[in-house]
Formats: sequence, C-alpha cells, structure tokens
Amino acid sequence: MRPTFFASLILFLVLPLAAVQMRRSSSGTRNYNPKTEIRVTGTVEQVKQVVGRHGWNGTHLTLKTESGTLDVHVGPESYIASQGFSFAAGDKVEVLGSKVTVSGSEALIASEVKKADKTLVLRNAAGVSQWAGGHRRMN
Repeated sequence: MRPTFFASLILFLVLPLAAVQMRRSSSGTRNYNPKTEIRVTGTVEQVKQVVGRHGWNGTHLTLKTESGTLDVHVGPESYIASQGFSFAAGDKVEVLGSKVTVSGSEALIASEVKKADKTLVLRNAAGVSQWAGGHRRMN
C-alpha cells in the first residue's frame, strides 16, 4: 500500500476524534470542576457585563461574603434573561459553584444561584452549562 493511503487513513480516524475533543472543551466545562464546588451566601455589590472571546456577554457579580469579596461568573446575559432572572446591587443570593483561580484571583463559576424563592440553574452535576446542552449526560 502507498504512504498516501496510510496518511489518509490516519486523518480519517484522527479528525473525528479531534472534533469530539473540541466540542467537549467548548461545552461549558472548560474551567468548571465539580470537585471544587462550594456554597456561599452574600450581597451583590456590583453587576458587570463582560464581553467574552467569542463575543457573548457574560454576567459577573461582585459578591460581598462574610470572608470578603468574590467574583462570581454567572453566565451569558441572554440565558439569564431567558430564565426570567436579573441581578442588581443589594440582592441577597446563595451561589453554588466551582472555586477557581482566574488571572491570579479567586473566583466562582456559578452552577446555581438562589435569590429569594427562585433558583437559576446554570449547570448540571457534571458542570455542563444549560445553554450548551447541560440537559445531556456528560461522558
């Protein structure tokens, strides 16, 4: 057999695997680690809209807790609004999320946020975001 046949065969086998890996890395679990989940309560000091690398608007909360201030990465503004949720300074919230370090600072990637009697579910137990298919089971 010719070398080009083997090269074609390898590409035929490798490209689909690379595509699966790319989908997994962009599925919303890139930084979320269920093993580092914590639950915190606090008062929203500031609501910020941050433009991400791919042009989406992400909502971040500056949360005042008993132990200090924490940056909470909530999710895309459009998803939050579609769930009938909004945030404002002074809101009392409880956040379940993955504790991470972003640019040398401690932050929390939210999985769910409770405000009054409503709960905003952002991720499934595996950390897959609802807006990226969190209703599916993660392999």
